[in-house]
Amino acid sequence: MSEASFESVNDGCYRLSGRVTFASVPALWCESKAMFSSPADSLKVDLKGVVHADSAGLALLIEWLRSARQVEKSISFEYVPEQLYSIAQVSKLGSILPLRRA
Repeated sequence: MSEASFESVNDGCYRLSGRVTFASVPALWCESKAMFSSPADSLKVDLKGVVHADSAGLALLIEWLRSARQVEKSISFEYVPEQLYSIAQVSKLGSILPLRRA
């Protein structure tokens, strides 16, 4: 799987998969904006299908957190791959982002 995808699973639940990198994040951001108008009070993003992520992937999670807060929704990230979790820890963002490891 080389491309990244973002899809709605059901109301408030989403799935991110593929390679979440500098190349794919701009399109993922555009695809994901609609989740913030969901009627759900809380959002959940499943990252189990992410096969590779770089710092742009971490930036996307931060932007999702910021956007969720702007519309007064909570957001959580589940099944965060070890690579992305490690980047968050090294960047001192692990305590800010609601990450649940794989």
